[in-house]
Amino acid sequence: MSRPLHHLRAGVIGTGFIGPVHIEALKRLGVQVTAICGSTQSARACADRWGIPEVYGDYDFGGLVQSPNVDVIHITSPNRVHVEQALAALRAGKHVVCEKPLGMTTRETTRVVKATAAAGCPVFAVNYMCRFFPAVLQMRALVRRGDLGRIIHVQGHFFQDWLLQDTDYNWRLLASEGGKLRAVGDIGTHWMDTVSFILGARIEQVFAHLETFHKTRYRPRGEVQTFAKADPATMEPYRVDTEDFGSVLMKFGKADHAYASGVHANASISQVAAGWKCSLALGIYGTRGSVRWDLQQPNEILLGRRDEPNQVLQRGTAGFSDDVAGFTDYPGGHPEGFPDSHKMHYRAVYEHIAGGRQSPVLFATASDGHHEVRLCEGILRSSRTRKWVRV
Repeated sequence: MSRPLHHLRAGVIGTGFIGPVHIEALKRLGVQVTAICGSTQSARACADRWGIPEVYGDYDFGGLVQSPNVDVIHITSPNRVHVEQALAALRAGKHVVCEKPLGMTTRETTRVVKATAAAGCPVFAVNYMCRFFPAVLQMRALVRRGDLGRIIHVQGHFFQDWLLQDTDYNWRLLASEGGKLRAVGDIGTHWMDTVSFILGARIEQVFAHLETFHKTRYRPRGEVQTFAKADPATMEPYRVDTEDFGSVLMKFGKADHAYASGVHANASISQVAAGWKCSLALGIYGTRGSVRWDLQQPNEILLGRRDEPNQVLQRGTAGFSDDVAGFTDYPGGHPEGFPDSHKMHYRAVYEHIAGGRQSPVLFATASDGHHEVRLCEGILRSSRTRKWVRV
């Protein structure tokens, strides 16, 4: 029997850029956020701001996962500790929402997949929240119904400019903290997961070219928050060991429906693309029509036809409403965007928990997270060998 979402209680590990995004979305759903974990100072400040009663300073995630007042653990900490914290949460019998990537290597993520299967009851989700933009769900419905015909190819990009200058710094620039792939691992996997979700098929082969434009960058002697600026006077040089941009060709496998098997795709990924703040753009081209969408204009889909007028589908209006019922809350003309995609993602996860796991699993699972890390390893191998790599 389903229970109200406000009967579920969340604990959040991490207080950086994305942690408060999780907290705000949960509070909008009516979920209780009962515990926070981070450095002592940041955890206390976050608790005071959001009215969170339990504070676990000094990065005491072990204390948080053992709290009897927490049902679901949200992991929003740096990439290198995701697996350790996920395994601790599963051992404690807690449900988990883990930021991407699931781990640094497939050797690590395999442990999470096995632990999730062994745990049986807990629900495990990886935060590929782009699945829950209404436009993405609408495009998925159009593809699965065959409205676009047989899908031929997909193209697109994910462009940002927040690391354009050699003085821009964040822990994600360091392979030891974020993983050997940075631009592709951090934002490119969002593009790949979104397209995989729309097509209903996984990527099976990749061919990649990666480049590091800034071979040397400058970092502050202290730490800075994501998207924050540091004082150049406090900076020192370091050698960059992650990529700034890359191009990836992909071949998808068999789809779980009749219209999107064996699709070819290409994507450009960059964190040094001046003027682009967060542009996940994609075009899906079929034998009967096409759709194009950009996260920076999240409420519109461009529908293309060869022998008919093209259309702009707007969320909340005819052709962009019935298929996304339950994943959009406001009338047409009232924009929904990045914060709402998180809210809809957590709604899907928490309703799955509250309803005894009876609802469809639209969110990314531990297995999906493992596959994304396997893709990253394949992309690295392809760039080094200059060959197609089977994932």
